[in-house]
Amino acid sequence: MDIVGLPRSTGDDVTNRGTTRRGVFGALAGAAAATALTAEPAGAAGSDERPFQARPGSSKRPNILFILADDLGWADLSSYGSPDIETPHLDRLAKGGVRFTDGYSSGAVCSPTRVAFYTGRYPGRTAGGLPEPIGSVNERDGIPASHPTLASLLKAAGYATALFGKWHGGFLPNFSPLRVGWDEFFGNYSGGVDYYSKYSHMGEYDLYEGETPVENDGRYYTDVIADRAESFVRRKHSAPWLLNLNFTSPHWPWEAPGDRAVSEEITARIKAGDSQAIFHRDGGSLQTYRKMVENLDRRIGQVLTALRETGQERDTLVIFQSDNGGERFSYNWPLSGNKASLNEGGIRVPTILRWPARVRGGQVSHVPVVTHDWTATLLEIAGAKPHPEYPLDGASLAGYLLRGAEAPERDLFWRTRANRALRRGKWKYLRLSATGGDALYDIENDPREQANLAAKHPQLVAELRARWEEIDAPQLRY
Repeated sequence: MDIVGLPRSTGDDVTNRGTTRRGVFGALAGAAAATALTAEPAGAAGSDERPFQARPGSSKRPNILFILADDLGWADLSSYGSPDIETPHLDRLAKGGVRFTDGYSSGAVCSPTRVAFYTGRYPGRTAGGLPEPIGSVNERDGIPASHPTLASLLKAAGYATALFGKWHGGFLPNFSPLRVGWDEFFGNYSGGVDYYSKYSHMGEYDLYEGETPVENDGRYYTDVIADRAESFVRRKHSAPWLLNLNFTSPHWPWEAPGDRAVSEEITARIKAGDSQAIFHRDGGSLQTYRKMVENLDRRIGQVLTALRETGQERDTLVIFQSDNGGERFSYNWPLSGNKASLNEGGIRVPTILRWPARVRGGQVSHVPVVTHDWTATLLEIAGAKPHPEYPLDGASLAGYLLRGAEAPERDLFWRTRANRALRRGKWKYLRLSATGGDALYDIENDPREQANLAAKHPQLVAELRARWEEIDAPQLRY
């Protein structure tokens, strides 16, 4: 089946950590010129990476594999400049498609981004998008069964749908992926679980098949989720499918494969009533974090191998992203801030797209994109329409990716309880409660957000502030 309107395609610097950052800062500074990034790791992004250009044609509706990492920082992949972490499978994914330098999450923490992606709308459109993040069982904090989602809309268009891993869109008995369009769910409802015991911050066991707890086999959670995804990919499918593959890695607790003693200690503390134990503020290391990310990369490679071996690789659209910026052990250079911040380090995330049937490999795009843009994009590519009573806030990139159209021009908006941000082109308006007052940054030339230009451009600041308030006004209050 062809889709109408969708064409068919037959100098090393030294960082503050004392290690080479492979020219990433220089690449960012040159983003406006849309030149290829240079001096990056062999076999990943490098001098052969070329500016993105669409390849018009037509195609059948693809399978969709959307992989979401948890708390992975912007530069935690070797293809994004990590000096310590090797991620050959994700680097290969980038080399086979498009690497976005200006990919953003919809929120600065877990559940707002996920709610935005599932619904295609700003987190503040639904009550479930307001907590930072969802952390308790109640009738308010989640996606109601009446709200259309990416899964329900694709399901209505003939897709099989599955979600494996972290849901974080509301707790039972009030909310569930099965109630908003996913045919299958296997994973955890909460924001994070111990990798071996599967206990959450709520002091409860949290591994479910649909809405029923399942027995823990004692294996490392990232591996369990990858095995389930591989099994899904290797099935016989009679219809195109959507698979949301939501890893918890490299989210706390800081447990790499084999760290069973660490798991046993944390789990014992959880069972004894220590509600803070799973946050693991007294543990972790750069080495542990590296092992967690490298294992995540291997397990993603396992799923991608299944795609190739089953002959589905060409016609499967794969998108990889993190749900927000990195946390304690993440590497975000040259960005400032991390998870929970609206500085670039809290919301700019590694973002990769591959679709061999339609998109050339070895490309880089400097177009700003945000998580809920992918909702609009995937619906258009799949031939599904948004619900008229729930208009999307994301912009579809299908024209840009597939037909050679200009990238959509719009303002990117973020808010938290205390902070606000808006990006328009190269300009970013930012107000942080910690510093007070409005700030303005030229993100293309100052991705680290160190030169506040607000005093030099007061009219622009006023315009961007007014636009932020206009977008914010109809959204729910905290």
